[in-house]
Amino acid sequence: MKKSERYKIIILVFLLLALPFIMSSPKAISESFKPLLNDGPNITILNYHKVDNMKIALSVSPEEFEQQMSYLKSEGYTTISPKDLMDFMEFDKELPDKPLLITFDDGYVDNYLNAYPVMKKYGFTGTIFIVTDFISSDERFLTWDQVKELKENGFYIGSHTMQHIPMTDVNDEILRNELLGSAAALDYHLGKDDYFIAYPTGAYNSHVEKIVKECGYRAAFTIQYGNVNKASNPYALERIPIFKSDKTFRSFCLRVNLTSFFQRMGLIRS
Repeated sequence: MKKSERYKIIILVFLLLALPFIMSSPKAISESFKPLLNDGPNITILNYHKVDNMKIALSVSPEEFEQQMSYLKSEGYTTISPKDLMDFMEFDKELPDKPLLITFDDGYVDNYLNAYPVMKKYGFTGTIFIVTDFISSDERFLTWDQVKELKENGFYIGSHTMQHIPMTDVNDEILRNELLGSAAALDYHLGKDDYFIAYPTGAYNSHVEKIVKECGYRAAFTIQYGNVNKASNPYALERIPIFKSDKTFRSFCLRVNLTSFFQRMGLIRS
């Protein structure tokens, strides 16, 4: 067995033995692992979908969401935009000590009704990747007036394509139409801005990345688990998915605090 593999096993055993302590207090998580995590800038990007009371994995309740936002505030996180992130990656722009992107996929109306007031309360902004054809045409999703209000209050509005079609399932003509059409809708309703996209269903490959770049998008976000740093691929940016579970807050705290550590140990993508 290689030395690096033995080291990973030792770390895993340590984590298993430490879990009862780690799970006893969210504060204990960050304090216990701070020395292991502080070896360079890693940007936490959270990935939500719905904030409501539906009993499904993609729905975090408003109460759980507020608990999570309160925790992030108490831990000193500062929200940034996708443009801030790329200015850091491309031009070495300075970021706050604990930079955070809070992203939502699809553009559900509960993002405005339930998440937005909580985020305002804690001084956070977010990024919402919208399916442009669904806006103002399906009551489950945002209206353009709501989208405009969010943008006017510091939120970034990105693309999730026009129809939420998995981008690896279509030919280049349809792919370009989805990319350019959603960008045109954003331009028309919100004014021109840098383009960012989250891949629908997380489906992408190197060819999709190439077309996305050719269509003028500055970066793209995946559902691949991990944190982002300067070594990350701008067209395959990692995020931390946040789901509802039996112990949603405990899972949230573990993901926020240990993702970078797990990446460096090679336990997830590094």
